Amino acid sequence: MNYLSPIFTEHRECQDCYKCLRHCPVKAIKIEAGCATVLPDLCVFCGQCVEVCPSHAKRVRDDLGRARQLLASGKRVFVSLAPSYLAEFPSVKPAQMIRALKQLGFAEISETALGAQQVSAHVRAVLGEPSPRVLLSSACPSIVAYLQKHRPELTPAVTELLSPLLTHCTMLRRTFGEEIAIVFIGPCIAKKLEGDAHPELLDVVLTFDDLHRWLDQDNIIPAQLVPQAGDAFVPEAAGEGVLYPVDGGMIAGIKGNCAVADAAFMTFSGLPVIQRALDGLETLKPDRSLFIELLACEGGCINGPRICRKAQTIRKRFEILKQPNLSAMPEARVPAFPIPATFPNVAQQILEPTDAQLREALHSVGKISLDDELNCGGCGYDSCRQFGRALLAHKAERSMCVTYMRKLAHKKANALIQKMPSAVVIVDETLKILEHNAAFLRLFRRDQTEAFEGTPLATLVPFHPLFAAVLKSGEDMLEKDLRYRETILHLSVFTIEKHCVVGAIIQDITKPAVQREQVISRAQEVIQKNLATVQQIAYLLGENAAESEVTLNSIIDSFSPPKLDELTPPPNDGDWRKLYRK
Repeated sequence: MNYLSPIFTEHRECQDCYKCLRHCPVKAIKIEAGCATVLPDLCVFCGQCVEVCPSHAKRVRDDLGRARQLLASGKRVFVSLAPSYLAEFPSVKPAQMIRALKQLGFAEISETALGAQQVSAHVRAVLGEPSPRVLLSSACPSIVAYLQKHRPELTPAVTELLSPLLTHCTMLRRTFGEEIAIVFIGPCIAKKLEGDAHPELLDVVLTFDDLHRWLDQDNIIPAQLVPQAGDAFVPEAAGEGVLYPVDGGMIAGIKGNCAVADAAFMTFSGLPVIQRALDGLETLKPDRSLFIELLACEGGCINGPRICRKAQTIRKRFEILKQPNLSAMPEARVPAFPIPATFPNVAQQILEPTDAQLREALHSVGKISLDDELNCGGCGYDSCRQFGRALLAHKAERSMCVTYMRKLAHKKANALIQKMPSAVVIVDETLKILEHNAAFLRLFRRDQTEAFEGTPLATLVPFHPLFAAVLKSGEDMLEKDLRYRETILHLSVFTIEKHCVVGAIIQDITKPAVQREQVISRAQEVIQKNLATVQQIAYLLGENAAESEVTLNSIIDSFSPPKLDELTPPPNDGDWRKLYRK
């Protein structure tokens, strides 16, 4: 199915800040025209960019409409509910959650943890095999995507088993029929990948954020609902599978009360931690089987990207571990049905640039030597060389380099200042010259060619107190005409940084070109003033004329004889005419 990518960019909202790139563990972001676009072929859909985007330009595909359409189709729709709901809704009892979901229109509710228990049983069986091997868990779709796209050399170590979600979907269809529809609800964005890849098993994936929005729209408050008969998980409540949302939970489920004596177990959570932990693993030859549980979110699924309760990891972990059905771990389960899966290498073939190409890319942003490679991270990449590779891969733009843009802006400003015909000078709060142009040098030291940077302004010009006044007052502009030697100077002193840096443009208005400019400017000022005066006079004259007209008209009306149509005729028309003639 050709759905929109689970994570995408709303281009109109992107603010050109590169924060998503800085936090993306796999740098699956392309900057083009200042907009950060997600690259699906590299993205592992961990949701970090969605979480950190300050303008909310990174969006998660909204599948709530598809879920509503599925319910309206008349199919029996089941919910596969992630076990992390216990941490997301700590004040809601399981029966109340089931009642709330049924009020939304779902037929039955089942726990994804049931599929997790089957995965644990299969892993336990694999670890019992005599030949030692390294096994990486396939439970987290973000981790599987990371290994497939960025660490293909490790994909043979991934357990060839369906994820707990897809295993649960298989179980539900075996139990209740292939004609049912299934909607998963949980904290994970990457689960949408599984739904897109396996539409025959999973119909729609919703996040907890979607569920909150849906409950609000239908005015359903789960904690206030009264459960009814039959409000229970089908086909049964889960056991140790509810531990999967916390790091180490899968290992606890695999061990149960029957530990695999000749297997070693490790767990890592958080993609940056996992990236470092996996280094060198492909060369490891263990003398006993090693199972490694990997979860992309730090702390496990209880800190998934669409969990609305941020932080509070200890409290959320406690909500999972306090479940009464975990008081005694069950005996080792036996796999109920096969759940094979394959994870092919889908990594893009990226050609490593040559040293010459990399140097050329770095030279284009002013990185000439190793000392120029500051590795400040302002562009979003960890090093200048990573940024150079991104430039060559057309994933980045030169404008992303802060130091390059600062130097470029300085060069442009300096070139503009130097080419100005008027004298320009910039001083600091101590009235020492920071910068000036050649015209300033010619105007005040015609016999000297050395620059004045660092020189006190008072040693060059007599009107330095005007600069001090602007520094002290912080005013935007001070205009002044001054006589200096045989010339008349027009001085414009302006604030660059309040109370710290001021600049000035100095024009010799005795020069013909400047005189013409000054004459035109002054003439325009006089014209504007005259126009304003004429307008004011016209306004006053018009107002006085109007008042006079009203007064004179009233006098005329009071002394004029009445008009014919203003007199009321008597009943006898003929007598009235005689009366009027007299």
